[in-house]
Amino acid sequence: MKDERITKLAAMLIHHSIQLQPKERILIRGHINTKPLLKELIDETYRVGAYPYIELEDDEISRHLLLGNVKEQLDTSSEWALKKYTDIDAVIIITCEENDAEMTEVPVERHRLQGEAMNSSTLFYVNNRRWVLLNYPTNASAQKAGMSFSRYEDFLLNVCTMDYGKMEEALKPLKQLMERTDKVRIKSPGTDLTFSIKGIPAIICAGKKNLPDGEVFTAPLKESVNGRITFNTPTTYEGITFSGIELTFQKGKIMKATSDQHSKMQEILDIDEGSRFIGEFAIGINPYILQPMDDTLFDEKISGSLHLALGLAYNEADNGNRSSIHWDMVLIQRPEYGGGDIYFDDVLIRRDGIFILPELQALNPNLLK
Repeated sequence: MKDERITKLAAMLIHHSIQLQPKERILIRGHINTKPLLKELIDETYRVGAYPYIELEDDEISRHLLLGNVKEQLDTSSEWALKKYTDIDAVIIITCEENDAEMTEVPVERHRLQGEAMNSSTLFYVNNRRWVLLNYPTNASAQKAGMSFSRYEDFLLNVCTMDYGKMEEALKPLKQLMERTDKVRIKSPGTDLTFSIKGIPAIICAGKKNLPDGEVFTAPLKESVNGRITFNTPTTYEGITFSGIELTFQKGKIMKATSDQHSKMQEILDIDEGSRFIGEFAIGINPYILQPMDDTLFDEKISGSLHLALGLAYNEADNGNRSSIHWDMVLIQRPEYGGGDIYFDDVLIRRDGIFILPELQALNPNLLK
């Protein structure tokens, strides 16, 4: 039986996220298990009068390729990918987690080679094409979220089809405030971190790049980050889940890093020079996402959260940091997670996940829903 929510989601992606126009070419990359949504996207693309192109992906096949990849092989793949993204107008990427440990056997060096080789093609479509990324519900992702599959499916489809137009309007005052701000201070248990965001654009995320969505991101000036931050949300990178991450910064660079996966973390931090610097700072506000799910697309949007990303800075909010990694780490500041404050230029803007300033109060959960 056809699920009308999948039809609604496809329409949201084509018309709100991508804003597809007649005769445009759209590449839709989806896991082999996402066929129900892929079919709806193809049909909606044809209704627009545009041209869909499909790539099917599979985690097990990807793992086998990664285990044997070499630079010459990856350089060819990168050239093909760049030509492909040059020829299309928009990209939809649908991930589908079967087994979050599928890539744990792949050495970090193989991931580094892949990241470096594909960096140019990825940056091309991220910076020059309309794109959106979302997750498709699976038993594996439901298990990580601590939900039954039916409950998780309902949750995901509901949060992905909320009123993102209303969210976009509510985020505009936060964007304007961030673009007037110099000094940011973050205080929470185990955290006292300062940095400058002066002169870096702030970007609203309200369903145009990710679903689910709900954040404004910018980037610290590369060498301005000082102090310590303790993240209270698990994060998975290349199939390895890290908890209890604490980072200490001096002049922008990570000088000390601890977690429950110490040696693996050091390997990632040593991938390249940029991996020890921050490429993104963002504030999460989605009122329907309240607890960690070990899924970055969800966790970085949690109401009352903030996140920093190690590595590559996005072109829209570019602090000059370059790296083959972009690793998001989330700190939730609501009272049940220990609370915390955010200050802009020594003015308290959010306490315990609730915005204080009158112009930002429309972002609080009771008003944003």
